Amino acid sequence: MEVLEWIQELFANYGYSVLFFGLLLEFVALPFPGETTMAFAGFLSYTGRLDFTLLVLIAFLGTTVGMTITYFIGLKAGLPFIQRYGKWFLFSETKLEKTQRWFEKYGSVLISIGYFIPGVRHFTGYFAGIIGLPFRKFALYAYSGALFWVVLFLGIGRVFGPQWMGVFHIFELYAIWIISGIAGLVVLILMYRYRKGIAGFLLRRRAKLKLETKIKETSKGR
Repeated sequence: MEVLEWIQELFANYGYSVLFFGLLLEFVALPFPGETTMAFAGFLSYTGRLDFTLLVLIAFLGTTVGMTITYFIGLKAGLPFIQRYGKWFLFSETKLEKTQRWFEKYGSVLISIGYFIPGVRHFTGYFAGIIGLPFRKFALYAYSGALFWVVLFLGIGRVFGPQWMGVFHIFELYAIWIISGIAGLVVLILMYRYRKGIAGFLLRRRAKLKLETKIKETSKGR
């Protein structure tokens, strides 16, 4: 409750700018309750005190600016710098190793889903820069994931109103499972929506493989 009271006071004193600077600093790996702040901001839009569209824009900008800064720090400074001075960004060796393991498991898509993994989202930008991931690829994953992340948590406060805290805590506990379920559902919907095109592609692919096999067999026969 103390955290929520602090967030309320910040919004009362600084308004929308709390969201931009708070999220930016969070992604530089400084302590800030970004998800709680967004959910509360969404609730304020439910009450009519703040504009939801403007909140989405500001939260998206704060998140993407913070992520981009960390990417270029990782890209230009490299791993030795992070290992030596990472403590100033709360970037411990343990967190670096954890992020590396997640990258090895999920690849570049971790940049998108990492927003929902505690202790990982703050460091995916650094690590993407460290491994030299092309900026376009980084931006595709980072910015699309940021948009989904901010709309989701702002939406919790906006949609559920006075009940936002209960829904928020449930989501906080089961975030990765909920996101996996949503992603699976989206894939199924897209597969159903474009089933004819997918079927046509598979048939063409199958015919092409048969033709290539036939050509190889004919060549061997000669």
